[in-house]
Amino acid sequence: MSSACPCGLAEPYPQCCGRFHSGAQTAPTAERLMRSRYAAFAMRDAAYLLRTWHPRTRPGRLRLDPQQRWTGLTILDRSRGGLLDQTGTVEFEAAYRLGGRPGTVRERSQFARHDGLWTYLGPAAP
Repeated sequence: MSSACPCGLAEPYPQCCGRFHSGAQTAPTAERLMRSRYAAFAMRDAAYLLRTWHPRTRPGRLRLDPQQRWTGLTILDRSRGGLLDQTGTVEFEAAYRLGGRPGTVRERSQFARHDGLWTYLGPAAP
């Protein structure tokens, strides 16, 4: 049996976010893209993170801290971002440990389709 996906859904990683990370499939909704991006942080897959970042806001490179361990994801709210939408937002809280200390990141993220695929735009304005 495969290990659970870091994104928090009950599916094993290969059938959950692993299929998006490998390029076998693309995330069908903004929330699934958000979850797959969290899993990519947990798996240290910077290439996937850059590939799913909207070209308008994508950084030139991304450095992931090898000491940071992502420990849990909670989806707090979502708006739009479905199969027929062009934009959406997902609010989440992600827990991590760094240097033995716990921490959290909370963000209301914006997503938009680019060339038909969901991409991460960045944090929504307050």
